[in-house]
Amino acid sequence: MAWGDKKDKHSSAAIKGHCAKANTGAKSHFVEFRNPDEAEEGAKIGDTYDVNIFEIGQYVDVIGKSKGKGFQGVVKRHGFAGVGEATHGQHNRLRAPGSIGACSFPARVFKGIRMAGRTGGDRVMAVNLEVLQIVPDQHLLIVKGSIPGHNGSVVVVER
Repeated sequence: MAWGDKKDKHSSAAIKGHCAKANTGAKSHFVEFRNPDEAEEGAKIGDTYDVNIFEIGQYVDVIGKSKGKGFQGVVKRHGFAGVGEATHGQHNRLRAPGSIGACSFPARVFKGIRMAGRTGGDRVMAVNLEVLQIVPDQHLLIVKGSIPGHNGSVVVVER
């Protein structure tokens, strides 16, 4: 499935050929749905869909890319508590991770240890959001709950 028109001069030849097969111009966003058993009956290449395929009161899943937070420490990234007290000799360890490894055996840090690093920017699915309203003339689907991503980001809504 593809949406969002794009100029031909900004598209590769592969994308132009792919869209020409569906008798449409170049598109900017593509997504593949891998549930052929749940596909619409009689769906063909080049068919168009709009918000009318959803119903008010229906529950949907919304998939998007979460907001990126950049490089963060363990308190924000993993919810660590840090050192419990700020006094009694605690100089600068209030938000530190604490001990991360064992002693002379195994003399290494195990893979997967939760540490500071880049947070956010992951593929996230918000499940079971209720459709409250459909505005077909503006192609709007209003759901109850929060959806992943920043304002204006592209999301996929699955029934």
